[in-house]
Amino acid sequence: MHRALNRLAVMLAGGLVLSGCQTDLPSTPATTPVADLTPAPQGVGGEEVWLVDQSNSAGTTFGGRIHIFSAPALMGTPAGDATPIDVIDLGAGTRALCLSSTGADPVRPHMLFFNSTQSHAVVSFVASGHVVILEAETRQPVACLRTSAGAGGARQAHAAVPSPDDSYILVANQNGKLLERIDSDFATNSFAFNAAATIDLANCTTPNGQPCQTAGLRPDNAPICPLIGSASGRSWITLRGGGMFVVDPTTTPMQIVGEYDNATVHPNGCGGQEAGGHMYVNSGGATAANLYEFDVYQFPLGGYAASNLPNLPAPVVLFSDDLAPRDSHGTAFVQGALWVFDRGGNVAEVFDAATGSHLRTVSLLGGPSGDPTPDLADVSGSGNRIFVSLRGPNPLTGDPHVATGTTPGVGIIQVEANGAQGQLKAVARISNLDAGGVERADAHGIRVRRR
Repeated sequence: MHRALNRLAVMLAGGLVLSGCQTDLPSTPATTPVADLTPAPQGVGGEEVWLVDQSNSAGTTFGGRIHIFSAPALMGTPAGDATPIDVIDLGAGTRALCLSSTGADPVRPHMLFFNSTQSHAVVSFVASGHVVILEAETRQPVACLRTSAGAGGARQAHAAVPSPDDSYILVANQNGKLLERIDSDFATNSFAFNAAATIDLANCTTPNGQPCQTAGLRPDNAPICPLIGSASGRSWITLRGGGMFVVDPTTTPMQIVGEYDNATVHPNGCGGQEAGGHMYVNSGGATAANLYEFDVYQFPLGGYAASNLPNLPAPVVLFSDDLAPRDSHGTAFVQGALWVFDRGGNVAEVFDAATGSHLRTVSLLGGPSGDPTPDLADVSGSGNRIFVSLRGPNPLTGDPHVATGTTPGVGIIQVEANGAQGQLKAVARISNLDAGGVERADAHGIRVRRR
């Protein structure tokens, strides 16, 4: 408890506004019974759920798979029996394209996003630094690019996020400590890294004249997840060592217009969501400096300028807990509610997206998985299902103490009470057994495609 109080004092000194700050792990169960899964609503027959398996293609040290499920098959009573309608082996055509384009194998597919028209999928490979763009309908790769060598010669592509207007893809080159931009034209399948746009997060200087990376402010500027606002002109960049930058990604070079230190925004944020007129950002655990972390911040969408002092505009801290085995990660916005998933605690914290008030804690235990380890999430078009990726017994990313699960696959959460309540009702499993019979499947990126 003293640790939580000490950290709270640091927060207050940093100028944060606190709202409903939590320092323990509530275990509020669903307050009303949750019915069995209902039949799929009309109008979602064309939806697909794309799930990334980070494990290598069979018999290789590269590749991976994307399992594609029919969303309606995941929404009826036998949802746990659903099998993919298609599987993309990234060790085949994608590997061939990457070899010819970059001279290197793509290794460890991690995140997946669709562009605004859902015509293309953008896949980032966290180990090798590749970004692959696939035509969603044909499942064929049309471009493979590789991030630049950055700090210490390292390069990674932890996340590659297309802008809402489809004009660029923002790439978090994690260990390279670079924020990079791919200028994109999805209509013509034209994609190119714009080297002049790059921000070197290890060596740059902030608008206030501070080093971007420095002990006591931002000690480890590996970018984790770029969160792009709906207007495409602002992005919130979380950092491994804590702190955050708000960036204008449309300029060349890209410009920092907001700077936050690690007392204001804690380390390892990844999940984030624009909802209810705000940008929600989290911070998580899984490194030696912060084994357990679960913070949720509410940022305004506007008010950012290079002339601002550091840590302004100030975020509202909605929730904070670093005492229990916790790791805040994926988020979902459904029926006006923001769900923030906890890999370590096997729960979701649910907030009113308009006000930021904490509604309840939803446990994902006591159903089809004894240790689901919920990671990333997306929502069905009907708004009554959340599809969440569940980690495997041999996690390939994230610290094993919070990233180890028992049922790799798609978790299906039935949502009730206007988005404020739900229950994990089924798990559609994936598998990748090695030659010794060991399960290697490890789900991570997940998105719903609305055809």
